Amino acid sequence: MMVLMPREETTRTTTPTTERIPAATTGSRDIPEPEPEPHGRRASGGGATRAWTTRLVVVGLVLSALNLRPAITSLGALLEEVRHGLGMSGSVAGVLTSVPPLCFAVFGVMAPRLARRFGPAAVVCSGMVAIAAGLAIRPYVGSTAAFVAASALALMGIAVSNVLMPVIVKRWFPDRVGTMTGLYSMALALGTSAAAAVTVPLTRALGGNWRSGLSVWALLAAVAVLPWLPVVRDRSRSTAQAPAHTGAASGEAARAREAQAPALRIARSRTAWALAVFFGLQATAAYITMGWMAQIFRDAGVPAGKAGLLLAVTMAMGVPLAFVIPRLATRLPHQGPIVLVLGACGLVGYAGLYLAPATGSWAWALLLGIANCAFPLALTMVGMRARTGPGVAQLSAFAQSTGYLISIPGPLLVGVLYQSSGGWGLPIALMAGLMVPQMVVGYVAGRDRTVEDEAAR
Repeated sequence: MMVLMPREETTRTTTPTTERIPAATTGSRDIPEPEPEPHGRRASGGGATRAWTTRLVVVGLVLSALNLRPAITSLGALLEEVRHGLGMSGSVAGVLTSVPPLCFAVFGVMAPRLARRFGPAAVVCSGMVAIAAGLAIRPYVGSTAAFVAASALALMGIAVSNVLMPVIVKRWFPDRVGTMTGLYSMALALGTSAAAAVTVPLTRALGGNWRSGLSVWALLAAVAVLPWLPVVRDRSRSTAQAPAHTGAASGEAARAREAQAPALRIARSRTAWALAVFFGLQATAAYITMGWMAQIFRDAGVPAGKAGLLLAVTMAMGVPLAFVIPRLATRLPHQGPIVLVLGACGLVGYAGLYLAPATGSWAWALLLGIANCAFPLALTMVGMRARTGPGVAQLSAFAQSTGYLISIPGPLLVGVLYQSSGGWGLPIALMAGLMVPQMVVGYVAGRDRTVEDEAAR
């Protein structure tokens, strides 16, 4: 797989390890690269081992990304059946839809410390185990409280994996941040849309039992565990994957220095705050779109089947664009222009929903699908705004945990405005209004800065 992937945003060639990474890749001034370069030289038998391990990491990233949303979207597809099966009230079901971002915020902050203790690959592997266990258990519990607890177990695995995926990309593929971020972002979008589209037909094929329809997604998570096992079986193997000309000792020393480095005062960084708010606002827009866009179309006279198809088109836009946008972002010293283009698409889409929701429904669905691709852009900037692996871990945890907390009230507020006003004018105005600060903070987060430099000041 990796042999066929073209080199992208860097101009680095095979040179000594004192060579410096271009600013387009790291988002900062040139710095020495302390991480291993698994897809580099193949010296003797060790090079072949490194190549196979790198391929396993690629497969692990893709399979793990496929599992980062089915726990949520599969439940959404069968929420009515789950309510009746567990005797769940409508208000409790509404609260249940707010549990994912809350869990992402609460459990995501644990990821950097776990990664320093056990290594990011081991934590992601454990995260896949937690997802598989939670998804296998939750359909067969007998109460709402136990269902929520099992869901929280799966969401905990998703939360730590969310945070550490950019860290693994930075560590294993420092000169292919855009390509690898795009690859797993595309897989994440594919898993999101596939679970939403396939769960109901799959449930029917399994006899119409909603428990079977939900639990089947545990199998996909269990498969995602397999490629990580050889990677984490012997943690000392990572030392042997340092480039041959540096020596294992120097690679081990570099990683030891990173592990013992004091934690960044990440809250001192303006870039970290800008990225956190940008992440939160784009997540708000995404949750509002997933939760309410189909209803907006239906209230405008669009048939239910077509409304669902329009939502699927919006979600599907993330599959190809999630691969293209990170690659483009890493080629630019400033990602602000991409933020503005995505935001402009969102503003036009919201204006269309307000003025002519039924007449131009396909155009608005496409434009809002493009705007929702701020998510892979945010993940890419996480990898570019920090210099080191531990820095990426802290920035990822801070941006995602803070961002998901910011996103919690949005969908609920839209529902309140819709119910109180009796129409979609105020909710759409809120959506468009939130897009403006998203563009502003995204432009600030896209500047060529690193959180290490800002935190040090």
